[in-house]
Amino acid sequence: MVENLLGPGKKPADAVIALTDVYTGTHDFTAADDAKRQMQSWVGGNPSFFPHASQHDFEAWLLPFWARIQYLAGHNKAAPAGAPESVNHQNPPSYRIAEIFRIGSRGRAYVKPRDAAKILQGQDLGVSAAACPELKAFLNRIITLCGGEPLA
Repeated sequence: MVENLLGPGKKPADAVIALTDVYTGTHDFTAADDAKRQMQSWVGGNPSFFPHASQHDFEAWLLPFWARIQYLAGHNKAAPAGAPESVNHQNPPSYRIAEIFRIGSRGRAYVKPRDAAKILQGQDLGVSAAACPELKAFLNRIITLCGGEPLA
């Protein structure tokens, strides 16, 4: 697919950015660096391909907004300890968010497309980027490919 996007054609892409979770449910990757290295090897080292990975899953990038998660779930469960991207495979961020929604007073399950959007609504993504190096690298890739100044 990457070769098709970057290869000869009517209008090839300037770049392809890939994003995966480290925790895919298959244990293909051990860490974000491993995921990026493997994706790059699958593509054959194309310099216009930029692999990125969330460590361990996308929801790590939501953890800096724990107060918002508490509000939406209707529960005051404490935030996971440590840096958001250090929350581990045995109990990844998505499981922790699902748990607070499950035990919360709102009486509904966590649904990623619906609830991630609600968690992020009105929030400053820079807060999460400051706490999550993999997110910051991903955002900076997009920004710099578009000719902008990277986040500090």
